[in-house]
Amino acid sequence: MPEFKHISPQDAHAMIEAGCQLADIRDEQSYATSHIPKADHLDNHNLQRFIEQADPDQALIIYCYHGNSSQSAAQYFVEKDFTEVYSMDGGFEMWRQLYPQNTVAN
Repeated sequence: MPEFKHISPQDAHAMIEAGCQLADIRDEQSYATSHIPKADHLDNHNLQRFIEQADPDQALIIYCYHGNSSQSAAQYFVEKDFTEVYSMDGGFEMWRQLYPQNTVAN
């Protein structure tokens, strides 16, 4: 069975700069307060639409608060036939520490 891969925030930064897909699975208020630019916020209301509109053959990085919940979400996308799925280790909190200038608010 295929599995997702772990990715460091540093490697994720390079992939994001190159234009990969990016999904934030934190709660809506946290996303609105601050998120990584170009990240789609995913929740139960828009998940199916994202799956239908996303490119399953393009790399997808998923992040949460600390890199734990994103692992099961990443595996879910693998099971939906996405071919290159990553869970970002350390989550948004690690990203924010490393790249405070690379966050935006709604």
